[in-house]
Amino acid sequence: MSRQLLLATRNPKKLEELKRILAPLIEVEVLGLDDIPPYEEVPESGATFSDNALLKATEAVKHSGLISLADDSGLAVDALNGMPGVLSARWSGSTRPEVSRDDANVDLVLEQLADTPDERLGAAFHCAVALVRPDGARVVRLGVMAGRLIRERRGGNGFGYDPIFVPAGYEVSSAELSSADKDAISHRGKALQAIVPDLLAALDG
Repeated sequence: MSRQLLLATRNPKKLEELKRILAPLIEVEVLGLDDIPPYEEVPESGATFSDNALLKATEAVKHSGLISLADDSGLAVDALNGMPGVLSARWSGSTRPEVSRDDANVDLVLEQLADTPDERLGAAFHCAVALVRPDGARVVRLGVMAGRLIRERRGGNGFGYDPIFVPAGYEVSSAELSSADKDAISHRGKALQAIVPDLLAALDG
């Protein structure tokens, strides 16, 4: 079996992060969705991060025939009863061309928490990584990064809600951490590290 792995994403920042985390862990040629013939992607209609990750990985295998990895991740805010959750990437529903989706999502969360005391700004990033093989075998691994929110953006090394999230035990935002430091503690880094043994078994099987 070819040691190729398809990461089911077209998000260049996410693809870069996934490749960077996997690089020291496993020797494999990593492809993204832009490296294979295009297909209509399945809607992220799952109720959980695991559901959505499996949907994306299963669809990627069906259209590529390659071992496929997909992740779904998001921010769960205590004071918002765990939301935005699986809706994190499209929380604002913004279609304004002058405002990026990331900025619109952050703006809305901050607006919703405007009257919430600082001591109640606990939050966590969650990630589910799904591995699906052409023979139908599948596995999901999870990662969590706990922390708290702040009210102003800080840092430029990240995406999504990183600029307003401070990991537990830190005084800087995720967007102020170096890539290496973030990968070591991030929800996505933990989930990917957990799935490496499954991936090695799939590639060598």
